[in-house]
Amino acid sequence: MPKTVLNVSQNYFVRGGSDRYFFVLGELLERHGQRVIPFSSQQARNEPTPWSRYFPPGVDFDSPGPLDLARYIYSRSAARCLRRLLTDEPIDLAHLHIYYGQLTGAILPVLREAGIPVVQTVHDFKLVCPVYSLMSHGAICEACQGHRFWQATARRCNRGSVARSALSTVESYVSRWLGNVDAVDHFISVSEFQRHKLIELGVPGEKITTIHNFGDTASIRPETKPGDYLLYFGRIERLKGVLTLVDAAKLVPHVRVLLVGRGEATAEIERRIADEQITNVELLGFQSGAALEELIRGSIATIVPSEGYDNCPMAILESYSYARPVIGARIGGIPELIDHEVDGFVFAPGDAETLARHLDWFNAHRAEAVEMGLCGRRRVERDFNAETHFAQLRDVYAKVGVKLPPPAPTSAPLVLDLPISEPLSVAT
Repeated sequence: MPKTVLNVSQNYFVRGGSDRYFFVLGELLERHGQRVIPFSSQQARNEPTPWSRYFPPGVDFDSPGPLDLARYIYSRSAARCLRRLLTDEPIDLAHLHIYYGQLTGAILPVLREAGIPVVQTVHDFKLVCPVYSLMSHGAICEACQGHRFWQATARRCNRGSVARSALSTVESYVSRWLGNVDAVDHFISVSEFQRHKLIELGVPGEKITTIHNFGDTASIRPETKPGDYLLYFGRIERLKGVLTLVDAAKLVPHVRVLLVGRGEATAEIERRIADEQITNVELLGFQSGAALEELIRGSIATIVPSEGYDNCPMAILESYSYARPVIGARIGGIPELIDHEVDGFVFAPGDAETLARHLDWFNAHRAEAVEMGLCGRRRVERDFNAETHFAQLRDVYAKVGVKLPPPAPTSAPLVLDLPISEPLSVAT
C-alpha cells in the first residue's frame, strides 16, 4: 500500500544542490507510487504548490529584524503550521533535508509527539558545526567536537563576527536540545567520508547510512564531441577553491577556463583578472537551464577544486551524465566519485601547480577526455542511478518501520527542469 511521505526543506525553490535533491526525491517517490506532501517556508521565489497554505512565514536573511533573529532560533509559526498539517493529513514518514534556518528545530517535537518516524538526509555538517561547514576563517576546524558549540563564538567562525557567531552558537544548542540528533530516527549521509566524520564528532554510528546522490542519465544525451575549455560551475567562494583555480589557470595561459556562478569571491576574482591581466579566465556569472547544459556539453572537462569538506557534489554526477570527466580535489567525499586517470583526476586541495598540469593535459588530450567522460557516464548509469537510489531508500525507511512497496518493473525517466543558483548561506 502506498505511503504518505512528508518531504521537508526550508526552501521550496532550487537554490543549490540540497534543494534540487529535495525536489528530485519527491519526484522519485511519486514515480514509485508514493504520496508526497512538501513542507517548507513561504518565500517569494517558491515554486507553486497547493500545499503552500501550510507553509509558515519565511525568515528574512537579507535584512533581518528582531523577529527574524528569533525565528532563526525557534520558529513558533513553523511548529504551529506543521501541527495543522498533521491534523489534516495522515503522514507515514517525515523525510527532512535542510530544515534549520527557516523551519528550525521547532518542528522536531511536533513530529515526535505525532509518533511519525523521521529520516534526514544530511547535506552538510550542521549536526556538529554551528556554521555547517567545519571551516573557520578559511581553514578546516573541528573545535566544536563534543558539542562544544561555544567554540564558534570564541573563534568568530561566522564571517568573523562575534554577534553572528554567538547567534549560530545559541541556535546550535537550542537545536540540539530540541532533538536534532535524538528526535531523528535515522540519518542518511551522502558520502562515506561524511558518515565517518559525523560519527567521529559524536553522532551515533548505528543511526547513519550512506546513500550517495544520483544522476538521471535517462533524460540526458551524452556528449561525444571534444570540448573547447575547462569549466567550473558552482558557488564562487574561497572554500570552493576558485582562487586556487585562478592561480592554476594563470600558470597555463593557453588554456581557456570558464567560471560559472556567483558568490562572495566574485569581486576578488574580477580584480585579480584585471590587475594581473589574466586573459584566459572568464567569469560568466550565474547560468541555469539550457544555457548551463550547453556550457557543460561544450567543456573538455569540469573542475571541482574544493578546499572544504564537500560531501557528494552534484556537479560531478551532472558532469558525468553529460560524459564530461572531472578534475576534483582530494578532500571530503570527492575522491569517492572520481576514479583517478579513469574518469578524471584528483589533486591535493590548494595545489595550484598540480591542478595546472591537469588543466594542461586535458587541453592537449581532448579525444582522451571524451573517453574518460564516457567512463564517468557509465559509472553513473551503473552506481549512481535513480533505481538503485530508490532501493537504498526503501532499506533505510524499513529501518524506521516504514515498508514501501517494491519498485515497478519499468518507469519513465525522471525529468526536473528547475533553475539552480548558489546554495543558501544562512545570513546570521
